[in-house]
Amino acid sequence: MVRTILFDVDGVMLSEERYFDASALTVWEMLHNEKYLGLPGDEFTPSPEEETIRRVRNTVFSNDEVLRFLKARGTNSNWDMVFLSFSYQLIRLCQHLQEKHPEAAELLTGQINRAKLAQVADWAREAGDFAIDYKAFVADFGKGNAEKAELLLYLNQIASERCGVETRIFSRNSELWELCQQTFQEWYLGDDLIAGSIGRETFQKGKKGFLTDEIPIVEPAKLREILLELKAKGLTLGIGTGRPTIETHVPLKELGLLELFEANRVVTASHVLDAETAYPQFAPLSKPNPYSYVKGYFGLDKPDAEVLNQPLPLPNAEEILIVGDSLADLLAARKIGCRFAATLTGLSGKEARSTFEKEKADYILEDVSEILTIFS
Repeated sequence: MVRTILFDVDGVMLSEERYFDASALTVWEMLHNEKYLGLPGDEFTPSPEEETIRRVRNTVFSNDEVLRFLKARGTNSNWDMVFLSFSYQLIRLCQHLQEKHPEAAELLTGQINRAKLAQVADWAREAGDFAIDYKAFVADFGKGNAEKAELLLYLNQIASERCGVETRIFSRNSELWELCQQTFQEWYLGDDLIAGSIGRETFQKGKKGFLTDEIPIVEPAKLREILLELKAKGLTLGIGTGRPTIETHVPLKELGLLELFEANRVVTASHVLDAETAYPQFAPLSKPNPYSYVKGYFGLDKPDAEVLNQPLPLPNAEEILIVGDSLADLLAARKIGCRFAATLTGLSGKEARSTFEKEKADYILEDVSEILTIFS
């Protein structure tokens, strides 16, 4: 008998569209802004109109082909998506620059920070003939079988194949990953809220952010009634999301939903990063790693050391239902040993049904509003 329901947020309660927009804009900025690589081919602005946002998203992610590929390979973190997309083009650029600047390849063997990017930018301006190829991403990564966090490490192999260098620099524990993550946060939170997330002002000012422009999947009043009915049935409600804390609390509070979840069971990417910092030997802990859901089940007051060393599957897993929109959520549920309800409101929409049927999801819902049918 289910006693606890743990919900993902993106693709379940809130649309992922703005997250994908911010991801594309981050890659676009790091390639074209003079403060990063400053490559020609597009004119960067920190305050693009909606028409420009749509064009950038379609270009950077090749009409979402890149996003669908990454989702199918179990990547659920927008920070990882940005890191993968930008790093891939950086490797291609260093390969292009090798003829005139052999040291460009060696640059890929050490930590890559703003100073190193500035050096590459100087070389690129001198060369002036590099062509960004977003479509090549899927073809190159499709040659291997890397999934989830292994995709980040696969960048090292691509660097070896393209530039002839041995490196291990491409991973989540790198200065470049942190730079990508912080630049994404600038786009999503904007100038006014960024300091509360990364401890500094925006490096490139002029970003208004997307936090106040969220798109609910189900009408908030209707979802509130459903959640209240679940609570009336005695069910405990929690969250396991890839969003940082501020990006989870603010929109759900504005929609009148946050208070319906137990505060002690709202686990976010901020908690994941804290755990990875304290226990790097367990990293990565983002989905499909079940950490966020296991932590949500036990509560934020349970020490991370105990959560990370908790044997899986859980002995009372039949009491837990996870509600998510992605393969990463399903894989996390499988490791826990609990039931999984898939919603067809993620990136792939109704096309995801065949994947969830193949993976034998316990329930498949058109959207989260159908969750009451499980308990009728």
